[in-house]
Amino acid sequence: MKTPDEKTERLSRRRLLKNGCAAGLGWLLQPLSQCVAATDGSRRFHLCLAPDVFDREPQLLTTIRDAGINAVWLAGFCYGHWPWPLEKLQVARAKLESAGLAAHVINLPLGHPGNALGKIENGFPLTPPRHWKPTVGVDGGLSVGTSLHEPATAENVAALRALRGAGFTRFFVDDDFRLARRPGQIGGCFCAEHRDHFLRRGGYPAVRWDELLDDVRQRRFTRLLRDWVAFICDELTASFRAQQRAAGPGRLGNMVMYLGSEKAGIRLKDYGDVPLRVGELMFYDAMFDPVKGKTDELFSVLMHRRFVRPELAFSETTAYPADKLSARNMAAKLVISTIADVRQTMFMSGIDPFPRSHWETLAPAMKMQATLRARLAGHKPCGPFKHYWGERSRWVGDDRPFSLFLASGVPFEVTGEPARDGWTFLSDFDASAAAEKQLVSRGTRFVHRPSAKPPPEAEAVAELPDAVFAFKQRIMADLMDVPHVEQNEPAVCAWYPTARAALVWNLDNKPKTLTVRRGQRQQKIRLAGLEAKLIDDMG
Repeated sequence: MKTPDEKTERLSRRRLLKNGCAAGLGWLLQPLSQCVAATDGSRRFHLCLAPDVFDREPQLLTTIRDAGINAVWLAGFCYGHWPWPLEKLQVARAKLESAGLAAHVINLPLGHPGNALGKIENGFPLTPPRHWKPTVGVDGGLSVGTSLHEPATAENVAALRALRGAGFTRFFVDDDFRLARRPGQIGGCFCAEHRDHFLRRGGYPAVRWDELLDDVRQRRFTRLLRDWVAFICDELTASFRAQQRAAGPGRLGNMVMYLGSEKAGIRLKDYGDVPLRVGELMFYDAMFDPVKGKTDELFSVLMHRRFVRPELAFSETTAYPADKLSARNMAAKLVISTIADVRQTMFMSGIDPFPRSHWETLAPAMKMQATLRARLAGHKPCGPFKHYWGERSRWVGDDRPFSLFLASGVPFEVTGEPARDGWTFLSDFDASAAAEKQLVSRGTRFVHRPSAKPPPEAEAVAELPDAVFAFKQRIMADLMDVPHVEQNEPAVCAWYPTARAALVWNLDNKPKTLTVRRGQRQQKIRLAGLEAKLIDDMG
């Protein structure tokens, strides 16, 4: 994930221009586009809208442009349907371009097992057409959406070709492009067609099918289950690649769900060179308000950033239903992207836009976070607390991360394997892997919930604020060499030693005065509710 130096970047650009823009990196080579990848560390802001929204709210175009939106992504082909004709998308694009904004398209390739768009009137289709086959669940139930049978891929390929013919050049597939109905589910379609294909591919006898179903229900990380997850990943990646070829080199990005990973058919390493929207979940105030809601959100974003360069990373700054996430909380979500170095913000809200009054709060917040991002671009958070999401969590886990340590006011860093120092907070599934010696510490000390199967020489800490703060106080002597918040107040302290700075984010809705200490140096900082501030000279 290192940023190339200027010489390497110049050579790369010459080579790519000569060769006609190799797949994936073509996104970087559109200097006139306002959604060009933010290789300079700047922050760019995008908005997803229905193509008819400006007919209903003609003043919205001026509002979003003045707020700082760079590009609008129009809803296009939706799981077998064209809710709006291509001509309508072209009219919307013309309006946007005349206002100085770029216009691109988001397709929903497979559909959703529930209403994710907030539109039920006027005949808007909520399910794929009848000639698309439903998903068969592990227990035999049927559902629509997140089901990959032909002709779904073929029709999505045809739609992308039609969109290219209509003049569109940039596309995303939305997070409905997955094979699990919800986070934490081991996905795939368990119909007879997929059963026979899987057994044939693996050379398994028919009697192994019931064994697989039981492994899925029990989340047993067996070789049989690994083969199933690899099978559904191959299926989804093949569909993406076919759509990618139709879209053109470097022109198609993938939007993944909250903690989306292999068990949902999303093999994250397959998407490292394409625009990738990192998965979030807290779409309305009741989800985002709790401290744990914020730390779970941050955890998912940090995990996905392991797999994609910052200039290709998009946020999922979503409100759903459109008016249920307050402007205050939506602005707070921007801090998560700043901490994780996600340089493209994607505002989303289903078919209906969120209230126009939100922009009065969002516009100054966007400017503030763009300023902070420019200061921190290219610098990685470091610290003694380790963020880790292992193979067991990604392949069979229930997507319940131990994330509350992020609110302890102690600096943290993201690791792809167990670290050599500090404290690594494990999910119950990764703790089980460590207990079975499938996950081995290289020097870090494992921390797990009391509910987990305990690894040797690990410490059990309940994922409750009092327990996490008590743990912090027990190890306080070991924290003196790093910046940290002295008080037991919910706050994120992200430390960027190469930038000689720390970013402190107040996770409470109420103002707080916090003391940040490093060694003998301390600094008091006053933060409004949900505010984040940068402290310099913290290298």
